[in-house]
Amino acid sequence: MAEVHEVAQADKKRFWTNDMEAIIAITLVLLILGTINVFSASFVFAEAEFDTPYFFLKRHVINVVVGLIAFLICFRVDYHIWRRGIVMILGFTIFALILVLIIGPVVNGARRWLPLGITQFQPAELAKLVSIMIASAYISLRVKLQQPLELFTLQAGIIALMFGLTEMEPDMGTGCIILGIPMLMLVVSGLEKKKILALSGAAVAGVAALIIREPYRLERLKITYDPWSDAQNYGYQTVQSLSAIGSGELTGMGLGVGVSKYDYLPEAHTDFAFAIFCQENGFLGAILVFFLFGAFAIYAARIAYHAKDEYGQILAMGIMLLVVGQAIANLFMVGGMIPVVGVPLPFISYGGTSLIVTMAAIGILTNIGRHGDRKAG
Repeated sequence: MAEVHEVAQADKKRFWTNDMEAIIAITLVLLILGTINVFSASFVFAEAEFDTPYFFLKRHVINVVVGLIAFLICFRVDYHIWRRGIVMILGFTIFALILVLIIGPVVNGARRWLPLGITQFQPAELAKLVSIMIASAYISLRVKLQQPLELFTLQAGIIALMFGLTEMEPDMGTGCIILGIPMLMLVVSGLEKKKILALSGAAVAGVAALIIREPYRLERLKITYDPWSDAQNYGYQTVQSLSAIGSGELTGMGLGVGVSKYDYLPEAHTDFAFAIFCQENGFLGAILVFFLFGAFAIYAARIAYHAKDEYGQILAMGIMLLVVGQAIANLFMVGGMIPVVGVPLPFISYGGTSLIVTMAAIGILTNIGRHGDRKAG
């Protein structure tokens, strides 16, 4: 009885009783921050283009609702169900990736979205999660059977196909996530050192080829560490992003007061939404976002550690890498440390399909937590 009392007292001192609840709490905080930031970063552009400052906010709220529904479904459905249905999910994803290349409207020189009435669907976002599911099924089986992991497999070919279709849009940033996260999962899961070296060499060569293939990518790479050398062209977004971040100082200009969204910073509510967030919330606001994603990584890793089987462990790890990896890529991009790659910041950036898929992934993650070690947390 004394031990039970001590555990109860310990639980009262914490905000949550297990890792699953921690993930849910962090997600809700990020959703609230993101909704506020989407409106603040978009209302100027929305008023100018659509005669209402609430254009993007309304759509974001709809996406949040759909995302919460996706989360609840994935939270309730046993995560093993997705493994059994992967062929059907994969077939739909590849079909959508092909279809978008045929009928998708051209926006800024790319075909990435399928129109669905009042909204649109981005198949490549779904491909991110599907690639993790495929990799998890393969890796977990090899780990369970204590067999070495291989690089050239049917699963790798399927993931490479989704990467290729995404690159044809073109969307190198999303394509690299589709291919890169499964590669990281292989490395973390115990890929042999000689295979890691081979994989690393192939990755470097592949990225180099993709950059050379499109001249604008090479120009973006050249000005990455000196964007002011081409501040009115390829370095424009980075210069404006750094200016917005710096002007926020310690506490920020205040919600809605940031000036960079007034035609200074392109993609202010999407890829560069975090720059507006920093301008209006300052260094302290940025630290809060860093802390939330850091905490997400820790609790997701704990869920993976306490998962009841190899598949749950690998899948949870993949979802953690997907969410946190995209966050790191976006923060590095907005901070001028890597070229502009078009990767959104989960929850903070505007993007319907991205948000819905992320919420579904977190639903799966928390479902793994539900079925895991009850002593965890």
